[in-house]
Amino acid sequence: MSNTPQEFNNPGNSNPQESFLNETGTEGFLPPGNEESLQAEAAAQALQEILSQVDPDLLSLKDEIEKSLVATTQAIAASATSAREAGGSNIVGVGIGSPDAQSILSGLSSNPTPGKLSLNIYTIDTLSTEQLLSELSAIAGTRALTELSINQIPTGHIDALNQRARFRPAPGGVSVGHFAITAGTLGALSRGNRAPRSSRLLILSNNHVLANSNSASVGDAILQPGRLDGGNNPADQVAILESWVPINFAGGANYVDAATAWAWPDRVRPELKYESGGSEIYFRINSTPVAPTINQVVGKTGRTTNLTQGRITDLSATINVNYGGGRVALFRDQLTIQSTSGSPFSAGGDSGSLIWTWDNRWAPVGLLFAGGGGYTFANKIQRVLAALDINLYT
Repeated sequence: MSNTPQEFNNPGNSNPQESFLNETGTEGFLPPGNEESLQAEAAAQALQEILSQVDPDLLSLKDEIEKSLVATTQAIAASATSAREAGGSNIVGVGIGSPDAQSILSGLSSNPTPGKLSLNIYTIDTLSTEQLLSELSAIAGTRALTELSINQIPTGHIDALNQRARFRPAPGGVSVGHFAITAGTLGALSRGNRAPRSSRLLILSNNHVLANSNSASVGDAILQPGRLDGGNNPADQVAILESWVPINFAGGANYVDAATAWAWPDRVRPELKYESGGSEIYFRINSTPVAPTINQVVGKTGRTTNLTQGRITDLSATINVNYGGGRVALFRDQLTIQSTSGSPFSAGGDSGSLIWTWDNRWAPVGLLFAGGGGYTFANKIQRVLAALDINLYT
């Protein structure tokens, strides 16, 4: 058995760590946010068309809150204090969405109109309308906040978020992880857009699942199942770490929490999997991503919560995400997803799950990476593919 994965078109025993270092000179780091990508540009244009329908005062307030979130993240990085101590605020995120009936009836929304876009405010605690407006005033000054449509979403602290058995070949939706972490989810398979990565079968998941939140090295062992689920190194190795987008913990903007691992082709498979009535169901999704839309119904299958359904409630959330150990990272342009049932859409260990449209297209829309208070957060899949310079292999 070879100690390194093989190229699709070259079964020789090439050294993946050497070849990847020679190609990039950056020890596996890939530049975040390839904005020249046509997919990313199309997604950004679609988002701007949606935001053009939003009250300019709401967008201005969103911008002020985002600046406050950046300042909070920088203060945490500088002093290793908590988010609440650093910012003095309950607010951990902001975005644009449409309040659901539950939010309207709960009294957490101010001036809501069913179906109309409003400002989503993600908070640690549930605040009264007066408390929320007071916190917003402290950030944005003396503007007429009481006239704006504002939707409060209590999430608690938003934390980076593990089918848990050993599968050979391993499908998407099951436990996986860097040998030093607990466990996350194998999202999907992919290939690079350029040689020699175009001949490699790559596992797609989060940086914090495959690259140990920036603390890994090219060539590190990737286990299936993850260590928390009994995975042992090297007996359960399915891949080696190949590349990742570094997470900025110093207040700079992040757009994706993503990484790839070079897999042995006989140890993985392109299908996704979920369990139903004691049976294992395998299915394949579309390889072509689509732009997300408000209220779009989506699905995912993950290590912890199996197959779940949700709907997208925010297309452009800016959030501070807690990675533990005093590290908080600011993420912009994220998707927010809420379950369509009484059960959560995701839980700890589901990080890395691919999110797809709940229709006959099964088209990818996001990569799950965080959650809090019953809400799930995901990177837009177009950004993930562009940042890692890959395409999905489904």
